[in-house]
Amino acid sequence: MLKALFGHPVFQFLVGRAIGLYMLLVAVTTRWERVNQAAAEPFWRGGARVVMCAWHGRFMQLHRLWFFGANATKIRMLISRSREGGIVTHAARMVGGDVVRGSAAKRGQQKGGREAVREMVRLIDEGVAVSITPDGPRGPRMRASIGAVQIAKMAQAALLPVAWSTHGRKLFDSWDRFILPLPFGRGALVWGDPIPPPPPNARGAEMEQVRQRLEDELNRITTEADRLVGAVRVEPAPRDESVSVEPATT
Repeated sequence: MLKALFGHPVFQFLVGRAIGLYMLLVAVTTRWERVNQAAAEPFWRGGARVVMCAWHGRFMQLHRLWFFGANATKIRMLISRSREGGIVTHAARMVGGDVVRGSAAKRGQQKGGREAVREMVRLIDEGVAVSITPDGPRGPRMRASIGAVQIAKMAQAALLPVAWSTHGRKLFDSWDRFILPLPFGRGALVWGDPIPPPPPNARGAEMEQVRQRLEDELNRITTEADRLVGAVRVEPAPRDESVSVEPATT
């Protein structure tokens, strides 16, 4: 019964829009401190080639790390084809973004991940930015899969790590330590330094080097965001030697 409810288009629309409204409420009532915004500004106009990356547990204010306005570069987020992904899709559209649907294969069943990769590369070629969560949708938490690096390589697009945190929050005991920010408080928006894409012929160790650099930079700026607002640092999951070759999604 609950699964059927979550899969109903009307339910997904209503819940997704409500979440989106809450995200906007938090965004406009929070006193934000911005760190290294200049690193992102060149990508906000002119259709620069970029893959924006944030950890899965930080979805609720991801839109604050992009610029939406006249003549701004459009951005699309990679969202899974799950029932929950349908809700997130409506929330993302409510705050000004759009989506590409697809995720990694599960138990041998394809979930549209490869098609989504091709679509994101096409969008970047057309001047649209894309955003993914390199540790989603199943983790391990705050450990980057290779998917973001593969997209950056194929599209020859920079990787832009971003992070946010708020002092008022509800921290869930989920695999990603999902953060629900509370309104009328203070927060921090932190942009990492852009990471150049691997060369078109990069393989093995070269790809792993970029993947590790992305993971390290995301964890650095996430820790910095938590520190700036006086919040307890969210720790990455223990290292997992297996690295997904499919794109990661929300």
